[in-house]
Amino acid sequence: MKKILLLLLSLCLIQAVQAQDKRPKVGVVLSGGGAKGLAHIGVLKVLEEAGVQVDYIGGTSMGAIIGGLYASGYSARQLDSIFREVDSDALLQDYIPRTSKSFFEKRNDEVYALSLPFNNFKIGVPTALSKGLYNYNLLTRLTNHVRHIRNFNDLPIPFVCIATDIENGHKVVLNKGILPQAILASGAFPSLYSPVEIDGRILIDGGVVDNYPLEEIKKMGADIIIGVDVQDGLKDRNTIGGATGVLLQITNFSMIGQMEAKKKATDIYIKPNIQGYSVISFDQGGEIIKKGEEAAFSVYEDLAKLGAIASKSVLFEPRRLTDTLQISKIEINGIEGYTRAYVLGKLRFHQNSKITNATLDKGINNLNATQNFSSISYYFEEAEKGDNLVLNLKENPLNRYLKFGLHYDELYKSAVLLNLTQKKFLLKNDVVSLDVILGDNFRYNLNYYIDNGFYWSFGFNSRYNRFNKNVATDFSDGQILTNLGLKSINVDFSDFTNQIYLQTVFAQKFLIGAGLEHKHLKIRSSTLENIGGVISSDDYFSIFGNLKYDSFDQKYFPKRGWYFSGDFHTTAYTKDGHDRLSQFSIAKADAGIVKTFYKTISLKVQSEAGFTIGKEGVPYYNFVLGGYGYQMINNFRHFYGYDFLSIAGDSYIKGSATLDYEFYKKHHINFTANYAYVGQKIFNTTDWFLNANYSGYALGYGFETLIGPIEVKYSWSPETKDGSTWFSVGFWF
Repeated sequence: MKKILLLLLSLCLIQAVQAQDKRPKVGVVLSGGGAKGLAHIGVLKVLEEAGVQVDYIGGTSMGAIIGGLYASGYSARQLDSIFREVDSDALLQDYIPRTSKSFFEKRNDEVYALSLPFNNFKIGVPTALSKGLYNYNLLTRLTNHVRHIRNFNDLPIPFVCIATDIENGHKVVLNKGILPQAILASGAFPSLYSPVEIDGRILIDGGVVDNYPLEEIKKMGADIIIGVDVQDGLKDRNTIGGATGVLLQITNFSMIGQMEAKKKATDIYIKPNIQGYSVISFDQGGEIIKKGEEAAFSVYEDLAKLGAIASKSVLFEPRRLTDTLQISKIEINGIEGYTRAYVLGKLRFHQNSKITNATLDKGINNLNATQNFSSISYYFEEAEKGDNLVLNLKENPLNRYLKFGLHYDELYKSAVLLNLTQKKFLLKNDVVSLDVILGDNFRYNLNYYIDNGFYWSFGFNSRYNRFNKNVATDFSDGQILTNLGLKSINVDFSDFTNQIYLQTVFAQKFLIGAGLEHKHLKIRSSTLENIGGVISSDDYFSIFGNLKYDSFDQKYFPKRGWYFSGDFHTTAYTKDGHDRLSQFSIAKADAGIVKTFYKTISLKVQSEAGFTIGKEGVPYYNFVLGGYGYQMINNFRHFYGYDFLSIAGDSYIKGSATLDYEFYKKHHINFTANYAYVGQKIFNTTDWFLNANYSGYALGYGFETLIGPIEVKYSWSPETKDGSTWFSVGFWF
């Protein structure tokens, strides 16, 4: 009897399985359309609500991104949450956090207003606005749970996407390989994102050849097709818009003709009303998702009927992101002009280490920040213990750049900056950069640097600075002003400095360095022409060490982060008419922290100090405070309330607090209070701790522009009862 019951039960199970196999297979097609493709998420939310089980999914461009993530196991509601948190600006450009940049690279972004490739005496332009690396990092992190799958049919939902071979215009069907790479290739919109190389083919946006891959979904075995179309129709001359609009119009020429037949072959066709939105309207993502929901609800009756016969057998499980990776081995492909140590130094993690996704993202951003690689991609291979990280790099063929900058302040006056940068100049990993500054005061800055990553790196720097200004200090401990009974003198100041140094990354955060320095200071005054006019014309030879850290999100109007800079110079020898050994050293440190409140109000607190060690300090090395908006060199420091270079001493301590309100995007109003104790050997007593002998305040307006900040400051001091207005334009250099 038991055997008969088991046989009947087996027959029932077989019939149930056969009946399930006869269930119509549902395929979903998602068209391309940039940010408008976020409407796909709204449609998928309604499909889930109607109980429709998706058996196959595919798409092009944004449709590939949404479809690929859905195929990897995310629910539509999870995708909704993910894309509401994504940085919409970063999706469209190579956003590189400032913390991922070396000090050399930070300076590059905070001095030059324009950078152009310059090879064979021809100025070039970038191939695209973005490499799409932020998108690649995001997709890699989101698909971490399926990182070992190479056949897209093995994903929780079988998936396919479309790209275009840029060399022959052929359609490329991507159903195997590295999932984030395939998705990125499908969405590599020309001029906006760089092409993606897969298996030797250079691929761009699939929308050029097939923006609605219905046929590919049918080939996979779909019986019923649900199609979501977010494409635009052809536009007239008044509505085409800019460069992206022109390119979209061109790609739409062929697709518009194909869509009538594709619509007829679609069983449930959904066309969200997304007029008024563009391919880059990611900041309006919530509204666009809602438009997708509205369009799907308009055919909800059909979806519900389909759900009744093609319902989900398994509900979506919440997808939890894995935050750690065990890296067993790092394989680096494509480097010739750079060493493995250089690349590992930028990644800042080693083999046989456990890292977080944030660590991986930061390492990839560090590589991207160098601008030495035109293409960066990576994937994971399953290893015995953890994963092997395979990093594919393509070195940038452009190694020479012309860069430009503009600046005005009331110390150096007007200046135009011309820069020539050459990478791989003499050796692997090296870069040489020459700034020539023309204007009221000629200056130059020459840097040569060999970056060896985790190992010690080497460099050489030579710079020349000069300015002419009426100042309230005489660089002689006040002796000249006292003897002549003057309050100020006209000073022609020049500084010629040469350094050789070595440095390395310490604790993966701090930059520690040491080196040798030669400095020639020449200080003349037309006020003193009757007694020769020369205050100083001396050479100094020093040994120095420094320690730096900087996590500010931006230099000029930071909103978060902290920084520290410490420096110690020992002058070993001087040549000032009679050669002699020196007996003094200078130590100084500067630290600051920034916090933001209510998104637009930030508070920056800063403290700095310096002092001279030894009996025979040189007054030309004194700390000199006053003014704002100029590039600080040597021991010149900003100080509100007093004119440029008007407070001097061999030691000082200063504190300041700045409250900044960004009342409109890139427009700032700020208030600063600063206090200082400046004098001779001030740390020999406790007076400096009890009260400040100088104070000042400033109220300012600042505007962030492509050439740097434009700032106006009104500054005053209760000691002098004087007020003054300062004006500066552009990055400091």
